[in-house]
Amino acid sequence: MPDSIDVQVYFNFRSPYCYIASKRMFDMFDDYHANLVWKPLAGWTGRSSPDRAKVKIPLVRQDVRRITARMGIPMNPPPITTEPTPAGAASLLAEEHGVLREYVVGMMAAEWADGQDIGEIDVICSVCEPLGLDADEVRAATANKTYLDQMAANWEEAQAIGLFGVPSFVIGEERFWGSDRIDYVEEYLHSLRLARA
Repeated sequence: MPDSIDVQVYFNFRSPYCYIASKRMFDMFDDYHANLVWKPLAGWTGRSSPDRAKVKIPLVRQDVRRITARMGIPMNPPPITTEPTPAGAASLLAEEHGVLREYVVGMMAAEWADGQDIGEIDVICSVCEPLGLDADEVRAATANKTYLDQMAANWEEAQAIGLFGVPSFVIGEERFWGSDRIDYVEEYLHSLRLARA
């Protein structure tokens, strides 16, 4: 058995199911010898197309309200025009500074609990300030070509291995799609005897 294992996490900040996942997914890295391999996506990648989204939104919002109510967490959707790409790019900066977990939890709360537009750079900076990230560095990160290219490559990679939605978790040949699959990810890690003592 391995001493630890990589868990690739494909994530789009515009997905309400990623908001739900953000409340639980980091626990597996506390409870198991697992390494988070962060794979943020941009724009509409990993989500339904704009035309399909128009059809899905009423049902998805009902579904998400039920789930968040059961979890006891707030749910206030952001403006429908919210563009997640800048927040995704800045997440790579947060990762480099060792505050990815705090960034993801804070950004998703700003968007889905407070209903803020995380496509606005000032909103992103407000989340980053208590994390100790420099505002000018954050602003630059939101348009950093290396980060944007990395997100595009993440989506190409995701499609190549058969992924089509977020959040998705990949461990070797095992794929898990959805916020409601986190228990199965943890069960798989447990089966590999990777639980921390």
